[in-house]
Amino acid sequence: MNSIQSILKTARKTIDLERDAIANLSNLLTDDFANTVSLIYNSKGRVIITGIGKSAIIANKIVATLNSTGTPAVFMHAADAIHGDLGLILEDDVVICISKSGNTPEIKVLVPLIKNAKNKMIAITGNDKSFLALQADFILNTYVEQEACPNNLAPTTSTTAQLVMGDALAICLLELRGFSSQDFAKYHPGGALGKRLYLRVSDLSSVNEKPKVELNTSAKDVIVEISEKMLGVTAVVNDNKIVGIITDGDLRRMLTKSENFIHLTAEEIMSSNPKRIDEDAMAIDAMELMEAHGISQLLVENNGEYAGVIHIHDLIKEGII
Repeated sequence: MNSIQSILKTARKTIDLERDAIANLSNLLTDDFANTVSLIYNSKGRVIITGIGKSAIIANKIVATLNSTGTPAVFMHAADAIHGDLGLILEDDVVICISKSGNTPEIKVLVPLIKNAKNKMIAITGNDKSFLALQADFILNTYVEQEACPNNLAPTTSTTAQLVMGDALAICLLELRGFSSQDFAKYHPGGALGKRLYLRVSDLSSVNEKPKVELNTSAKDVIVEISEKMLGVTAVVNDNKIVGIITDGDLRRMLTKSENFIHLTAEEIMSSNPKRIDEDAMAIDAMELMEAHGISQLLVENNGEYAGVIHIHDLIKEGII
């Protein structure tokens, strides 16, 4: 067996092991999961998630997912908690402790302190007989038969299971809260995903030049207008209503078809019934329209009147494409 085959065999074995472990998680769900979701949903406080080692890294990711989907959450490292950070936990907070074994020294020190403060505590653990599990109000069992590591030591399958359990929690809470795409945009205003949900055509077209010519504008002046406005296009309007479009491509075709174009007008060069979009439409709709028709610009309208141009480069610049 050559090295490439060996590598691929190991990769497939790793993926298969983790796939099977994740598939088994649904069999480990009990009423404790539903009760955990209800507890967090009805809580007046935040979700404090703690762990140590690789579990701490998973805790950080679950915190990020909860925060981005409408459930306030804070990460607290288990080691730091017993050296001063325990003050992060407020009276109404729900605490989630993540530990594969549930028996690490830091967890054994931390758990009684949480219990003394009367906070509700959920265990995400692969050992439902562990110290952590026995002390918790609810247990989310993330047991895995073996790690993907050939020595069954490095946290791999177990951390994947923890991550998936956290995602399941977040999505259940998201649905209970009726968290919408508009809410998602509010929590992600600077990201490409958020921009797809809130950015409108007018947000982009309003900062562009607004090239336009009349039906009787000469070919020479059409070229000047397109060159000066630098969008590779101009609208052809009549009483500020869009009647056509002239692109760089139209000009090139004009030059190949006519040796004496100087007497041509915009009406003779333009393409009629161009694709257009309302300025209140979402920018993502403009992108889809451009992609569907293989074009780079769209003319923009406001109440049926010409309002500008949106260019594919605008969408690229904003990260929507």
